[in-house]
Amino acid sequence: MSRILVIADHFEGTLTAATAKAVAGAREIAHEALDVLVLAADGAAIAGEAARLAGVDRVTHLDRAENAHPIAAIAAPQIVAAVTQGHYSHVLAPNTSFGKDMMPRVAALLGVEMVTDLSAVLDTHRFQRPIYAGNALTTVETPPDETLVATVRTASFKPVAADAQADVAARQLDDDIELPTHSRFVGIENHATDRPDLATAKRVVSGGRGVGSAANFDIIREFADSIGAAVGASRAAVDAGYVPNDMQVGQTGKIIAPELYICFGISGAIQHLAGIKDAGTIVAVNADPDAPIFEIADIGLVGDLFEIIPALQSALGASS
Repeated sequence: MSRILVIADHFEGTLTAATAKAVAGAREIAHEALDVLVLAADGAAIAGEAARLAGVDRVTHLDRAENAHPIAAIAAPQIVAAVTQGHYSHVLAPNTSFGKDMMPRVAALLGVEMVTDLSAVLDTHRFQRPIYAGNALTTVETPPDETLVATVRTASFKPVAADAQADVAARQLDDDIELPTHSRFVGIENHATDRPDLATAKRVVSGGRGVGSAANFDIIREFADSIGAAVGASRAAVDAGYVPNDMQVGQTGKIIAPELYICFGISGAIQHLAGIKDAGTIVAVNADPDAPIFEIADIGLVGDLFEIIPALQSALGASS
């Protein structure tokens, strides 16, 4: 049976929702143990959050001053040491910027290949992952005699409940582990907003090139605020300078799975569709009746977004 270690993704002292989704993916692999590892300067509180995730058997936190900020070059040797000491057969992390940065280094240090963006579990060493911008799935099989290193596509799994209570313990590694000194933390640039986080929001409203300008994008933001939604954008809107790139949804932006996704003026390029394919309900508004977005939309409206959005806001106001 497999022994699985999930690397916790956390930010500013709080466990991210992506970790709960990675645990959901890990639970689908037949296993005898499913543990979570937290790397932080003081990870006791974060480990306590992880211990509540359903299906987790044990949480360990590795507290070192060097782990105050997630730096892949510094964390990877510690993860490899934990994997070796714990005799883990599978090492997983969410396919976030954290996991994408960290896990290739872990795989390289272990001398194994890596599975990225794992979207379905077929067996302990057989998985599916999306290819061709999400338009096809490929089956990947890894050697059973090698440690599996993979990132989990968070949009493909629902987060596990936080209603359990696993054991929590501090972990100690061998003193002779040498950590690199060529990488150092400089800072984080984070755009503060009162809106829901785009990556985890249950409702998302996005705008595309059809919005027309950066100034016109205010109508997208105002409508999103009226329904408590996060705000996203297509790559075309980002490239045109309407919004910053951290709002981009799609294959080269954020891959999301909200319960409701409403998009205005987005034609539906294949790269954008790859980022929203796991959304619950997709509502598309576009002036072009032949726009590709209508092929996957659950509800489609052909018309001028500058007329439709005020009508929607008026209807919402009347219903409230």
